[in-house]
Amino acid sequence: MTDQDTPQGQAPELAVFANQIAAEVQLFLVALQTVAREADPGRAVSLLLLEASQMVLTGAKLGAQQDFLPKQEYQPDVGPEADLDDLRMRLADILGEVDTYSFVFDPYVPEVVDSQLSDDLTTIATDLENGLRHHREGNVEEALWWWQFSYVSSWGNLAGAVVNALWSIVNHDRLDADVTADQDQVEAAIEILG
Repeated sequence: MTDQDTPQGQAPELAVFANQIAAEVQLFLVALQTVAREADPGRAVSLLLLEASQMVLTGAKLGAQQDFLPKQEYQPDVGPEADLDDLRMRLADILGEVDTYSFVFDPYVPEVVDSQLSDDLTTIATDLENGLRHHREGNVEEALWWWQFSYVSSWGNLAGAVVNALWSIVNHDRLDADVTADQDQVEAAIEILG
């Protein structure tokens, strides 16, 4: 949808904002599919960290807005949800032993929850794709309401947890490897000094 496609009575800046969110959502969904299709565990974590971080920023943009209100009491039917089970399974295969992680669901009511990155990324994608279908149908208010509501109620928390888990993987990969290399050097030096 472009500015020229803005329905009558709708604020142009609202349509522009919705188009920006839709573009970011589309990029995230394409990136997830690409990571899953390429099945390169060596690059997957870094790429997923980048994409999930972008969605955290997108969510923050939605959360910073006043509440969007849909025009209708009930969500219009935009067809069935996309079947993302294949995506979930491919991500689980790529992530392997780092797929399962733990996080605190609510820092004000601390309870550690076990989850899977593949499940959480797919849940985020499902929520975002639903809003995208509304946007493609030209229902900007419903799309924004859905993205904002689902951000606050579901995918925002998951995206933050996913980013933290993926960052932790990168952290351990980089820092633990350096410590091991240093330890190898120390052991070699001890042998030489004998």
